[in-house]
Formats: sequence, C-alpha cells, structure tokens
Amino acid sequence: MATREDVEFAADSGVTLRGWLYTPDGTGPHPAITMAHGFAGVKEQRLAQFADVFAEAGFMVLLHDHRSFGESDGTPRHDIDPWQQIKDWRRAISYLESRPEVDMNRIGLWGTSYSGGHALVLGATDRRLRCVVAQVPTISGYEQGLRRVPPDAVARLNEVFTEDERAQYRGEPPRTQAIVSSDPSVPASYRAPDAVDFYLDTAPENWENKITIRSNYAARMYEPGSWITRVSPTPLLLVVADRDPITVTDLMLSAYERALEPKALRLIEGGHFAPYLNEFPAASAAARDWFKLHLG
Repeated sequence: MATREDVEFAADSGVTLRGWLYTPDGTGPHPAITMAHGFAGVKEQRLAQFADVFAEAGFMVLLHDHRSFGESDGTPRHDIDPWQQIKDWRRAISYLESRPEVDMNRIGLWGTSYSGGHALVLGATDRRLRCVVAQVPTISGYEQGLRRVPPDAVARLNEVFTEDERAQYRGEPPRTQAIVSSDPSVPASYRAPDAVDFYLDTAPENWENKITIRSNYAARMYEPGSWITRVSPTPLLLVVADRDPITVTDLMLSAYERALEPKALRLIEGGHFAPYLNEFPAASAAARDWFKLHLG
C-alpha cells in the first residue's frame, strides 16, 4: 500500500504547481518517478491508475498538473506552451530531489501523448533522469497536422491563428475554443469519438472543455521527435499503439528507429487512448518493469 498527499512547489513567475505525491510502504530513500498529463489533461483523468501501479512497486511518485490547468496556478487559464511545461517539469524534478524520502540519484520520468513528447526533450536535456518512458508520444506537430487537418481546411485554420495573434496585439486576451466536440460546427482540437469520450467521461469538476487557440498553434510547431537521438545514454521506453491516428503510429515507430540504445519498444493494440483503457494492464506493466530495471 502507498499513501497519497497533496503537495505544491514553486515554478517561475510566482506560479505554484500542485499535484499528488505517493509514498510507498517501507523505509526510504525510495527511487522516484515524476509524471504529468498530455494535451489539456489534468491528473484526475486516468493517471492515478498508473501512479498507483508505480507506487505499489515501491516508487515515490509525483503527479502534477501543468500550469494553467487543474489545481496549478497560471494565467491565462487553459493555455499550453510546451517549452514552459518542460521548464516547469524541471522544477518538479528539483522538488523530488529535495524530498528526504527520495533517492535523488534514482529518478525517472513518465509522460504520455503531448507530455510524452516532453519526455523525449527532458530525457535528452536533463541528465538527472536515470530513465524515461514516453507513452504514445507526440513526435511532430507538423506531420501530425498534415494527417489530421484536411488540405481544404488549412487556409481557414491559418486565418484563425492570424486573427487571434492580431487580437492579442490589440490587447485582447487569447481566444479559446473547445478541446473536443462531436459537433462539426463547433471549432475543436479533437473530433474523434474516442477523444471526445476520453476527455468528457473522465472530466473532474476542475476541468473545462476549453483551450486557447494559440495552444494549437504552438502544438503545430512542436517537434519533440527531433530530440530522440539525444536521449541516449539515458534508457528510453516507447509505448506505441498500433492504430494511433493522433500521435500517429508510423511517426512513433520511425522515431524509435532513430533512437539510440539503450531503448525498448512496447507495441500495444488499439488507438491513442487504449493505454488508459483496455490496454492499461499492458502499458502500465511495461512502464513499471522499465522503471524497476533502471531505477532498481
């Protein structure tokens, strides 16, 4: 059994990040894992089940909300800057190091979807990490956009980005749209039925179906897959869904081929959200075993 407590720690610009800290039974110091959600997700959206598995295996686990989401501070709300999230995540690692229950020489990182892309960047740039797990990670915002946005919709999408930029120059707040919607008349980041179900069925009270438009613009420019060759010598596990239309299976497999050893691939059945649902036992076990192997 493990205990869970609410914690908070300081990021930059006076922002406080908040999350859950899991402490396993037994005397420390313990190896530790730092976790965060993907695009516009909060910790309550099916991440606790992964944290439980890791904590039961003997790891301290820090699961935090990104700034401007969930319990964490940050304005404007519902705004995603991938590089700010990465910068904040380094503070999460520092916070874990400061805890007396944690063995600061045995810290790993787990990221999923958009934060799976962050895991690649952090694995390549923060050598405090002893191993990394990237689950269904974003590889290329540009290539994903080519697959997911119909060619006849690109011009209008660029107009929306430009209109938002000009409005901000005039002093207006960043414009927003829905994260998910099955209504084609409602602008949204995702329309696939499994995406709509995942976000809405797991939504806690502190989550809103809202994202800044500039978050989507930043996502289309985000290329975390370019860092994958630099993760080595930090051990890297990729968990890839074999029919993923969101972070796109062939992009993830191609990225894995570029990665250097030590590395491992766990291919699971299904789409992008399968690791949280029917393939959760396989996805969580693969990550747990990777952490056990490299964090001891």
